[in-house]
Amino acid sequence: MSRSEISGLDGLTSPELVQLDLAVPDRDAAVEVLARRLFDAGRITDLEGFMGQVRAREHQLATGLPGGIGMPHARTAFTDRVSIAVGITAYGHALDFGAADGPATVVLLLATPADSFSLHLGILATLARSLSKQAFRESLRRAYDPEVIAELINSSVDFEDV
Repeated sequence: MSRSEISGLDGLTSPELVQLDLAVPDRDAAVEVLARRLFDAGRITDLEGFMGQVRAREHQLATGLPGGIGMPHARTAFTDRVSIAVGITAYGHALDFGAADGPATVVLLLATPADSFSLHLGILATLARSLSKQAFRESLRRAYDPEVIAELINSSVDFEDV
């Protein structure tokens, strides 16, 4: 499957989907900020409906990954393409996504079409592999440029593996 077949011409994410200096009180607020970016960019069609689905998924199982990563996600009828909004927390700020090693400083909110079960799992697995590498996580944290962060995320997914 090609990149354009999966995510459209704009890639998984784009600079307008990146939120720097994310300083919110909790993971629900982080999801709201990032979901708003997806909605404003036309990547999801129903903001409240999508946020409800993400929250329901969060209540089933924590979405925190080792190394300070939060990866809330949902398969949803409110999108027709895979999209990721990225939040990099403000200095000294972190959010609890339930990871055993502590709170998150990088949050990736993933939206995939409802009928894309295997694609959804493939994207999650591919991102998790990239995010398991300390150098990749540090690159995201230190970039401090939405264009660079978007390119790092877009280039991290090998669509031949998905």
